[in-house]
Amino acid sequence: MRRGPLQEGESVLLIDRRGRRYPAVLRRGALVDMRGGKIPHDDLIDHDEGGTVTSTRGERFLVVRPTLAEYVLEMPRGAQVIYPKDLALILLWADIYPGAVVLEAGTGSGALTMALLRAVGSTGRVISYEVRDDFARRATRNIEQDLGTPANLTMEMRDVYEGIPAQDLDRIVLDVPEPRRVVPHAAAALRPGGVILAYLPTVVQVQQMVEALRASGAFGLIETIEGLVRPWNVDGLSVRPEHRMVAHTGFLVTGRRVQGREAAMPPAAESDSEEEPR
Repeated sequence: MRRGPLQEGESVLLIDRRGRRYPAVLRRGALVDMRGGKIPHDDLIDHDEGGTVTSTRGERFLVVRPTLAEYVLEMPRGAQVIYPKDLALILLWADIYPGAVVLEAGTGSGALTMALLRAVGSTGRVISYEVRDDFARRATRNIEQDLGTPANLTMEMRDVYEGIPAQDLDRIVLDVPEPRRVVPHAAAALRPGGVILAYLPTVVQVQQMVEALRASGAFGLIETIEGLVRPWNVDGLSVRPEHRMVAHTGFLVTGRRVQGREAAMPPAAESDSEEEPR
């Protein structure tokens, strides 16, 4: 994460008094053209983050570096991105940790790739597969704009349905239409105890993925969750939920690589378990 005065080539976010956001990449001699007027990039370069600048129309704008969540929502995209609320859940439910070796299938626009890179840190590694060259090129530009050129990222033009050459992986994260087809390859590539996670928009995909994980005999502790985020408006005595919220975007299906079908047996349903003595 960059600190200090803003520099040429950095991404910035200009926010007006109504909360409207205007992203820009700083270039000497360029202008940010907004509803509230224009601001020369030269006025922003070497400017302290968190301050304000005045446009040609006298409007004041707050200047900040975008957070990853803000950058993901504002960055150019080819494929649909995974939203920040789901990125946060993925990092925790897949247990992405510093030093982990993670395979991602479905680079898309690079949002998940950036979240994974931040989580694994400099001692970890991210391998990302993509089948479309235009998506891979767009993702590379987005990643480099936010993180530079990460030495611990390997991007490959590869179809994950055809196999996973990498071995002894700690985590596998899938954002592909048919992740059930990846299950046999994931079973061979994940280390014992490793986690597989699939991001899925529909219930049908969830059902197919869970059935594939169970049928493989290689995965246990299979879970499916969905995350909903509702912002709240807090203004004096007026405290209420916002009128709009980000509801369903996708499901997360996770499983642990286990050894033997006995270990892969699902836990008994709550209704089937023995009652504790009172």
